Amino acid sequence: MADAPTQPPRLRLRVTATAESLIRGGHPWLYDASIREQNRAGQPGELAVIYDRRDKFLALGLYDPLSPIRVRVLHHGKPVTTDDAWWRARLRTALACRDGLFDAQTTGYRCISGESDGWPGFVLDRYDKTFVLKLYSAVWLPRVREVVGWLRDTLPSVAAACDRRAATDGRSQGATGEKPSISLVLRLSRNIQPLAEKQFNLRDGEMLLGSAPDGPVVFLETGIQFEAEVIRGQKTGFFLDQRENRRRVETLASGRDVLNAFSFSGGFSLYAARGGARSTTDLDISPHALDSARRNFALNSADPCIAACRHECAQADTFDWLAASSRADFDLIILDPPSLAKRETERAGAIQAYRKLTALGLPRLRRGGILVAASCSAHVSQGEFFTAVMNTIHDSRRPYQEIVRTSHAPDHPASFPEAQYLKCLFVRLEP
Repeated sequence: MADAPTQPPRLRLRVTATAESLIRGGHPWLYDASIREQNRAGQPGELAVIYDRRDKFLALGLYDPLSPIRVRVLHHGKPVTTDDAWWRARLRTALACRDGLFDAQTTGYRCISGESDGWPGFVLDRYDKTFVLKLYSAVWLPRVREVVGWLRDTLPSVAAACDRRAATDGRSQGATGEKPSISLVLRLSRNIQPLAEKQFNLRDGEMLLGSAPDGPVVFLETGIQFEAEVIRGQKTGFFLDQRENRRRVETLASGRDVLNAFSFSGGFSLYAARGGARSTTDLDISPHALDSARRNFALNSADPCIAACRHECAQADTFDWLAASSRADFDLIILDPPSLAKRETERAGAIQAYRKLTALGLPRLRRGGILVAASCSAHVSQGEFFTAVMNTIHDSRRPYQEIVRTSHAPDHPASFPEAQYLKCLFVRLEP
């Protein structure tokens, strides 16, 4: 009779004093250089126990031998039993953080925001009854099927809650109280796609639950319809994190000619149009993005303000397009580029690019115009970004009034420094 296979001993790590202090303070990352001692080699996604210098339990996390972030911390403090009930309770806790944030007019939002919700490297976005799971770390690959089980049992209740709110508001017919069917799409960051396909038979864009949509999924944001390309689109299909800034633009747009640079699918433009803008111009280098913007405007043509707003599209590199003219023909300009610093070595260049972009945008603003400048570059701090933009405005010698500085939306919490990527500045040029 063959002997039963023996289980390897629990993966145990001891860390530097600095790392110990950071973990006690709630930081969710342990870098490879901070590990002083390790009892054996670990596998992707394996649970690792971190001990302090007195050999007492410090934290528990998911191990990744392929990344400089060697452990994604799940829990610190006292030891816990990580059984199925523990994981399910953790999921319910994260989802409950969105309770009360949105009404039936917003069916697109972030349900779980990675480390800041206790699920490191794990993002879950909702687009009506389609949910998108985006994984940024290989630690989750061995657990995907297990994760699907937890989500299959939990997410229908999330969608049903929206149906109940819609029925209460009188905006939905025939709500039965039954849990609706949902779809779940898997999206994988590029760095883990090869491993996912080769070792775990997982593909970016595959359906984990439900059937694949025929095309973009349509959802509501503050009553405006948008499409999300959940299978092959950027991020999870839409940029949900700018919702609060789009709402603010709507309040400032009345009677203005608006330029939406790096427009993607026209989110800021639709809010401006509903806010009473005379015209909106979407500027993007991607024809695919501009086509999506046109479709989004068509989806909302029944809104009289959106229908009355002249909508134009310009396909070009934003820097080149702005540099080609200095004619002041806009009253509100949104500069919302993609990340200009994907790694620390690009930080200085990104700061210079934000200065240049601001300098190119200012001459296009009429007197009394409003500049909205945003950054999603995590490697550029809030202070660096705001200083770059404000110094450029000051150097233009045009009088101005700062309206507001904003950061993360409530469904996109950022609980540690590396997660704080989004910043936005609203400035009005004086007449």
